[in-house]
Amino acid sequence: MTKKCSSKSSNPLTTPTTWPHGIRTPIVAVGTRWIVTPKPIKKVLLKLKQSFNNPYHLASWDPDTDCCRWYAVDCDPKTNRVNDLHLVSANLSGQIPEEIADLPYLETLIFHKITNLTGNIPTSIVKLSKLTNLIISWTNVSGHIPSFLSQLKNLSFLDLSFNNFSGSIPSSLSQLRNLSGLRLDRNKLTGSIPKSFGNLTPSLQYLYLSHNQFTGTIPRGWGDLNFTLIELQRNKLEGDVSSLLGKNKTIIYLDLNRNMLQFDISEVEFPYSLTFLDLNHNRIIGSLPEGLTQLRLDGLNVSYNRLCGPIPKGGRLQDLEYTSYFHNRCLCGAPLPDCK
Repeated sequence: MTKKCSSKSSNPLTTPTTWPHGIRTPIVAVGTRWIVTPKPIKKVLLKLKQSFNNPYHLASWDPDTDCCRWYAVDCDPKTNRVNDLHLVSANLSGQIPEEIADLPYLETLIFHKITNLTGNIPTSIVKLSKLTNLIISWTNVSGHIPSFLSQLKNLSFLDLSFNNFSGSIPSSLSQLRNLSGLRLDRNKLTGSIPKSFGNLTPSLQYLYLSHNQFTGTIPRGWGDLNFTLIELQRNKLEGDVSSLLGKNKTIIYLDLNRNMLQFDISEVEFPYSLTFLDLNHNRIIGSLPEGLTQLRLDGLNVSYNRLCGPIPKGGRLQDLEYTSYFHNRCLCGAPLPDCK
């Protein structure tokens, strides 16, 4: 007998489940009683389909079939609750409906590469208290990034990239203490990065804020965090970012190109984990330190700065194209012309 999508719980259980980015979350059923949601789940999904103008991508959403078998819908194998809705490259049009909150067991919600998705993020989304992954990317959703997203305390991955969001980052996002990844890149965001972001959760490893119009300096406190990846390129950031680096850091990928950063790179120590560093089009001074020769770099770009002196010999520094170094004040040595 085929099990149907359900809004009820089965016996008590604790099942570890793996989500994107290696996130593992336990699913815990409460008690032995049946738990009935306010609205039958199938009716909720059909209402969502109707609000998106019944696109052909959702043709499998047939009221006479099990909704756990529908396109873009996943259910927990034990409870048959709908816990994953992932609408990707679909011909949907309209706005994210308020009724999305009537899927109370959602842990992953994805709207990705849906160019006709517009409007704002609905306030009702805060009712999705079990949500661990929220991805609204490559759409035309707009407005300010809502501060109420900080109420989704279980979020481990928040991706709002490639949209039309404007205004500043709400400082309340720093209250998301379970985040491992945050993407706000490629929007129209302005202002400074909130001071509260200096107190981001230590669990945050991946931070994407590139291709916006942020000004000011990076928050104090970032030097105490151990990121794996940071992308801040193509903003208007200023000041010294050398605190992001250091022998004891674990950062692998750092892209800060096309800002107005100004610091002396001469005394910067680089972590052995670093494989990609892009600092082009800034106002960085000094000479390249010997420590760069100890890194297994897949990519390095320090062009269009104010660097001087010889490029250290060794490691992979001479294997890079000359364009990785050109347009500096007096940088010299292979792969640039010899020093005089």
